[in-house]
Amino acid sequence: MEPIVLPNPCVVVLIGASGSGKSTFGRKHFLPTEVLSSDFCRGLASDNENDQTATDDAFEILHFIAAKRLENYRLVAVDATNVQENARKPLVQMARRFHLPAVAIVINVPESVCHHRNEGRPDRQFGPHVVHRHVQELRRSIRGLYKEGFRYVHVLKSVEAVDSVEIKREPLWTSRRDETGPFDIVGDVHGCFEELCELLGKLGYEVSTSLTPNPLSHSAEQAIGETGEGASWFDVSVPEGRKLVFLGDLVDRGPDSVSVLKLAMQMKRDGQAIVVPGNHDEKILRKLQGRDVRMAHGLQATWDQLSAEPPEFRDQVREFLDKLISHFVLDEGRLVVAHAGMKEEYAGRASGRVKEFALYGETTGETDEFGLPVRYNWAAEYRGRAKVVYGHTPQPEAEWLNGTINIDTGCVFGGRLTALRYPELEIVSVSAHRTYAESVKPFLDRGTGDLGAQHQIDDVLDLQDVMGKRLVETSLRGNITIQEENATAALEVMSRFATNPKWLVYLPPTMSPTETSRRTDLLEHPDEGFSYYREEGASSVVCEEKHMGSRAVVFLCRDEEAARNRFGIVGEGIGVVTTRTGRRFFDDLGLESAFLERVRDAATEAKLWDELQTDWMILDCELMPWSAKAQALLREQYAAVGAAAHASTQVALDVAILAGARGVEGASELVGRLGQRRQAAEQFVDSYRRYCWRVSSLDDLRLAPFHILATEGSVHRDKTHLWHMETLARLCAADERLLFRTPYRVVHLNDGGSVAEGVEWWEDMTAKGGEGMVIKPLDFVLRGKRGLAQPAVKCRGREYLRIIYGPEYTLPENLDRLRSRGVGRKRSLALREFALGMEALDRFVRRDPLRRVHECVFGVLALESEPVDPRL
Repeated sequence: MEPIVLPNPCVVVLIGASGSGKSTFGRKHFLPTEVLSSDFCRGLASDNENDQTATDDAFEILHFIAAKRLENYRLVAVDATNVQENARKPLVQMARRFHLPAVAIVINVPESVCHHRNEGRPDRQFGPHVVHRHVQELRRSIRGLYKEGFRYVHVLKSVEAVDSVEIKREPLWTSRRDETGPFDIVGDVHGCFEELCELLGKLGYEVSTSLTPNPLSHSAEQAIGETGEGASWFDVSVPEGRKLVFLGDLVDRGPDSVSVLKLAMQMKRDGQAIVVPGNHDEKILRKLQGRDVRMAHGLQATWDQLSAEPPEFRDQVREFLDKLISHFVLDEGRLVVAHAGMKEEYAGRASGRVKEFALYGETTGETDEFGLPVRYNWAAEYRGRAKVVYGHTPQPEAEWLNGTINIDTGCVFGGRLTALRYPELEIVSVSAHRTYAESVKPFLDRGTGDLGAQHQIDDVLDLQDVMGKRLVETSLRGNITIQEENATAALEVMSRFATNPKWLVYLPPTMSPTETSRRTDLLEHPDEGFSYYREEGASSVVCEEKHMGSRAVVFLCRDEEAARNRFGIVGEGIGVVTTRTGRRFFDDLGLESAFLERVRDAATEAKLWDELQTDWMILDCELMPWSAKAQALLREQYAAVGAAAHASTQVALDVAILAGARGVEGASELVGRLGQRRQAAEQFVDSYRRYCWRVSSLDDLRLAPFHILATEGSVHRDKTHLWHMETLARLCAADERLLFRTPYRVVHLNDGGSVAEGVEWWEDMTAKGGEGMVIKPLDFVLRGKRGLAQPAVKCRGREYLRIIYGPEYTLPENLDRLRSRGVGRKRSLALREFALGMEALDRFVRRDPLRRVHECVFGVLALESEPVDPRL
């Protein structure tokens, strides 16, 4: 017998009398998680699967679980007798609610078989009259199952049929997830054939007139009979591996709907194109079916063009349009194509309501001043992960909104015909050769100063997008957990102190030190850093001088127009400088403006804007002096400690010296210890003072950039750290008064001489009072033996660490105690923050909604509230 083919997902309703074998059939053909048994749910409700008083509760449980599975696009097979219409009705309604087909599988075995099976089951001793009633109700129901709303009905009339039937599954007809592209998605053509051919040429397709008359004909005789007048057919050469997607509205208003139809029909037949219908295509279909249609909106012109074609061609058009599917889910669920768009809850599903939305979108029931229906802006509330590409409503520009893009740019109205290349997300368009129809509603003259749709939506942020416990998916480290209490702390900081959230698309990660040194007089030494990266499989590292400044992220635009277009910010200049926690670095906005202009001009002088093909960039930097941002910290903590330590130890030392002069026992030893403490206090003051100087103007600042994090279209983690240093050296050379080129060395880890030179460089630097160095793998992202390796480790000098651990940390007893410090938690934190930061940039560069970018940025800030030793 023919196998039963089930659309996946769907609602399968097993129908049969008690003892017919429904449960056995369910276990054989469905996963345990797919089968929802009324008996099992009765047991959940009462601990007794045969307790009929728990039936209502059992079905309430069953319907609840079924709804959750269907919501998550999972098949459900309901194992209950289901012989009465009132038992089946809620299941059919549930299928409709989730826009999935309902399938009835009827197990109509002889009544005697059911009696025999029940006799062998002690829990089924309810008398033969019950089975007889089931059988009678079943047979009365079979004929009406289609009317009840079942899309498919399969009846198995014998035990042999039940035992031998094979069940196959096919994806629901709206799902083509296995087709991964790449795709070239074309917006509303509306009969503009010349523009379509021009656009296809730009996309790499070649369209030529075919020598074969009507290649869609079923016989050579039919084809020869159609060689009279009418539009030509075509041969199409497709770029290797690519496929065209038509978003519907092939016809109406334009001059050559027939040629557009022929091209689309032929490419679809040859597997070169995917076609979804538009509302205009649906209307011409109804006309071809002989239905009464109002000849408006260009339909008459299309009908006249079709009337000039042979009758068989019109039949082919009718068949072609009638078989088109409302929308498709492609590329493993990452892409949805539909004429008028698709809500997340409709994507990949199939119902009249889904088709209606795909064709027309959704309206509010109101009309605007042009007499057109007011459309509900579903894209403004879209939260799906899939990209949705659609058309239907002409727009002056194709622009992204919450991961959706409308590429109908009104070619037939004198605009452009637009395509989106996927997965490249590149927009390609051609101008209309002329205006073929006048749009009732003007759409081509959006003001140059207007913000795009996404920027307007991003003006209002939703707390639900960042609050609560969250799992943030990253490409570098998988899912990262953000605890609810940490998210609350991050929100407090962001809402009270942060800069304009639209600038804030990145926060830098923390950095771990090297493992504690085995040397008796040091806590940190380059040997441990080199060993770490050597063990992780790196052959070379870049060692950069560590500046004792403040971490600063520079968000820089070429001009205010770039700030408006890319960040959605108006009237706030060409950028902003932020701290590690997203606060504005400069309180003096005039100083910040002058600072940014200097950096912008340096980028222009270094020709970076043109080289990187961008009008914005994000730089990771150190801004010096440290005192420029840490005045309060210096005054209230470091200076106070230094002054108190110096004063107290000097007084104590003077007393000890007097005691020694009197011959007090042990005084000389005390003098020695206090002398050490006084010297340590003086070294402590010297350590922080070298990083401080007075800032009275812009010329007193120094900016040391070390990463070009991102520019238009690129997150530069695919470049080596050497590229970053060399490129930024050119930037610094363009303004050496403000920009400081960071000294660095490349150390080859398997070359003992190179390693020794790297150590010597660090020793010389720290002996002169330098903070230390940062050791980075040559590759920006290193996958080591244990997964993602640290993006950098810091190796600080002996005297600098006096600022961190206190004046007397170098005393042997203190060093011994500090050696127990562990860097494991710090390194875990650094990796998670690094992955989140890179993910934020990835999402920003690919123009994800700001809420998606902020999910990562908030995550970095939230992780900062985890309990980790701040001295590391």
